[in-house]
Amino acid sequence: MKNNAVCWFEIYVQDIERAKAFYETVLQTKLERLNSPDVELWSFPMDMDRWGAGGALVKMDGVPSGGNSTLVYFSCDDCAVESGRVTAAGGLVQREKWSIGEYGYIALAVDTEGNMFGLHSVK
Repeated sequence: MKNNAVCWFEIYVQDIERAKAFYETVLQTKLERLNSPDVELWSFPMDMDRWGAGGALVKMDGVPSGGNSTLVYFSCDDCAVESGRVTAAGGLVQREKWSIGEYGYIALAVDTEGNMFGLHSVK
Protein backbone atom coordinates (compact mmCIF):
# COMPACT_ATOMS: atom_id res chain seq x y z
CA MET A 1 0.00 0.00 0.00
CA LYS A 2 1.64 3.27 -1.14
CA ASN A 3 -0.94 5.73 0.22
CA ASN A 4 -2.56 6.23 3.61
CA ALA A 5 -5.19 3.56 4.27
CA VAL A 6 -8.08 6.02 4.41
CA CYS A 7 -8.79 7.94 1.22
CA TRP A 8 -12.34 9.28 1.80
CA PHE A 9 -15.00 9.51 4.47
CA GLU A 10 -18.75 10.07 4.46
CA ILE A 11 -20.99 11.18 7.31
CA TYR A 12 -24.58 10.17 6.66
CA VAL A 13 -27.26 12.67 7.64
CA GLN A 14 -31.04 13.08 7.56
CA ASP A 15 -31.23 16.90 7.48
CA ILE A 16 -28.46 18.10 5.16
CA GLU A 17 -28.98 21.82 5.84
CA ARG A 18 -28.89 21.33 9.62
CA ALA A 19 -25.80 19.12 9.41
CA LYS A 20 -24.07 21.49 6.99
CA ALA A 21 -24.71 24.46 9.31
CA PHE A 22 -23.41 22.46 12.29
CA TYR A 23 -20.07 21.49 10.71
CA GLU A 24 -19.56 24.91 9.11
CA THR A 25 -20.08 26.50 12.55
CA VAL A 26 -17.96 24.10 14.59
CA LEU A 27 -15.08 23.87 12.10
CA GLN A 28 -15.40 27.49 10.87
CA THR A 29 -15.30 26.42 7.22
CA LYS A 30 -17.56 26.29 4.16
CA LEU A 31 -18.70 23.04 2.58
CA GLU A 32 -18.94 22.80 -1.21
CA ARG A 33 -21.70 21.05 -3.18
CA LEU A 34 -20.42 18.11 -5.26
CA ASN A 35 -22.15 17.08 -8.48
CA SER A 36 -23.56 13.60 -8.03
CA PRO A 37 -26.72 12.03 -9.46
CA ASP A 38 -29.30 10.77 -6.92
CA VAL A 39 -27.12 11.68 -3.90
CA GLU A 40 -26.64 15.07 -2.24
CA LEU A 41 -23.03 15.60 -1.16
CA TRP A 42 -21.41 18.62 0.52
CA SER A 43 -17.64 18.29 0.66
CA PHE A 44 -15.34 19.44 3.41
CA PRO A 45 -12.43 21.54 2.06
CA MET A 46 -9.89 19.29 0.36
CA ASP A 47 -6.74 19.46 -1.70
CA MET A 48 -5.95 16.21 -3.48
CA ASP A 49 -2.21 17.05 -3.38
CA ARG A 50 -2.12 17.26 0.42
CA TRP A 51 -1.89 14.61 3.13
CA GLY A 52 -5.11 13.37 4.71
CA ALA A 53 -8.49 12.12 3.59
CA GLY A 54 -11.19 14.15 1.91
CA GLY A 55 -14.80 13.60 2.85
CA ALA A 56 -18.38 14.80 2.65
CA LEU A 57 -21.75 14.92 4.34
CA VAL A 58 -24.11 12.59 2.46
CA LYS A 59 -27.89 12.40 2.28
CA MET A 60 -28.93 9.19 0.56
CA ASP A 61 -32.39 7.63 0.59
CA GLY A 62 -32.50 4.48 2.70
CA VAL A 63 -29.25 5.18 4.56
CA PRO A 64 -29.88 6.38 8.13
CA SER A 65 -27.52 8.47 10.23
CA GLY A 66 -26.18 7.53 13.66
CA GLY A 67 -25.56 4.12 15.13
CA ASN A 68 -22.47 3.35 13.06
CA SER A 69 -19.13 2.29 14.45
CA THR A 70 -16.82 4.52 12.38
CA LEU A 71 -15.28 7.56 14.04
CA VAL A 72 -13.95 10.44 11.96
CA TYR A 73 -11.40 12.81 13.50
CA PHE A 74 -11.03 16.39 12.27
CA SER A 75 -7.62 18.06 12.60
CA CYS A 76 -7.56 21.27 14.65
CA ASP A 77 -4.97 23.71 15.98
CA ASP A 78 -6.50 23.30 19.47
CA CYS A 79 -9.43 20.89 19.71
CA ALA A 80 -10.79 22.75 22.77
CA VAL A 81 -11.70 25.67 20.48
CA GLU A 82 -13.82 23.56 18.10
CA SER A 83 -15.40 21.52 20.91
CA GLY A 84 -16.34 24.84 22.51
CA ARG A 85 -18.57 25.57 19.48
CA VAL A 86 -20.41 22.23 19.49
CA THR A 87 -23.21 22.92 21.98
CA ALA A 88 -24.10 26.32 20.51
CA ALA A 89 -24.28 24.70 17.06
CA GLY A 90 -26.83 22.15 18.30
CA GLY A 91 -24.54 19.22 19.14
CA LEU A 92 -23.35 17.53 22.32
CA VAL A 93 -19.83 17.34 23.72
CA GLN A 94 -19.37 13.69 24.65
CA ARG A 95 -15.94 14.18 26.23
CA GLU A 96 -13.96 17.39 26.63
CA LYS A 97 -10.36 17.70 25.41
CA TRP A 98 -7.96 15.22 26.99
CA SER A 99 -4.39 14.10 26.43
CA ILE A 100 -3.54 11.03 24.38
CA GLY A 101 0.11 11.28 25.38
CA GLU A 102 2.74 11.88 22.75
CA TYR A 103 0.02 11.95 20.05
CA GLY A 104 -1.60 15.16 21.27
CA TYR A 105 -5.18 15.74 22.41
CA ILE A 106 -8.67 14.73 21.38
CA ALA A 107 -12.26 15.65 22.18
CA LEU A 108 -15.40 13.69 21.26
CA ALA A 109 -18.72 15.20 20.19
CA VAL A 110 -22.07 14.22 18.69
CA ASP A 111 -23.46 16.19 15.74
CA THR A 112 -27.07 17.23 15.07
CA GLU A 113 -27.69 13.93 13.25
CA GLY A 114 -26.55 11.64 16.09
CA ASN A 115 -23.09 10.90 14.63
CA MET A 116 -20.16 10.87 17.03
CA PHE A 117 -16.95 12.45 15.71
CA GLY A 118 -13.56 13.34 17.09
CA LEU A 119 -11.44 16.48 17.13
CA HIS A 120 -7.63 16.10 17.24
CA SER A 121 -4.86 18.59 17.91
CA VAL A 122 -1.18 18.48 18.76
CA LYS A 123 -1.54 21.20 21.41
